[in-house]
Order: sequence, then structure tokens, then C-alpha cells
Amino acid sequence: MPDSDIRFSLANERTFLAYERTAIGLVAAALAVFHLLDPSWPQRLLGLLLLASAVVAASGGWLRFRQADRAIREGRDLPAGTTVHVMALAILVVIVAAGISVVV
Repeated sequence: MPDSDIRFSLANERTFLAYERTAIGLVAAALAVFHLLDPSWPQRLLGLLLLASAVVAASGGWLRFRQADRAIREGRDLPAGTTVHVMALAILVVIVAAGISVVV
């Protein structure tokens, strides 16, 4: 097992922490929706979608961190990940739901 460059490991850790900060922000947004908006179905849907997006960010970030960490330690190329694509789709769904909740 080759010695890995610590800079790559630290960059991987920073990326993981960015995913976790995103998840915390999504949870905070969901709580704001649940507590500050009217309890109609579009707002509830928006809050639930924000929570689901937080789960995607937190779990996807963790899985991506583990994949990249393993590749870095083994001296392999980083694997192509789907986390970014899934997060982009989740945020797109949240944007559509937010638009619906404003119109309805």
C-alpha cells in the first residue's frame, strides 16, 4: 500500500464536511418550513422534500468520502460518483415543490 499524500486526504475530508454542512442547512430549512409556514399540504411536502434532500446529502457525502478515502489510500484513481448527480436532482425537486407551494 503506497503512502498517500495527506493533502488529498484533507481535501477529501473538507469535501465530506461540505456535504454535511449542506445537510444541516437543508434540515434547518425544513424546520423553518414546518414551523413558519401554513400547515397546508404543499408546505408539508416541501418540508419533507427538504428533509429527504438532507438525508441524500449526508449519506451520499459519507459514501463518497469512504470511496475516495479507499482509493486515495490504495493509490488508485478516484471512482466516478453519483452523489453530485443525485443531489442536483434532489435540489431540482425541492425547487419545483417550492414553486408549487408558492402558487397553491
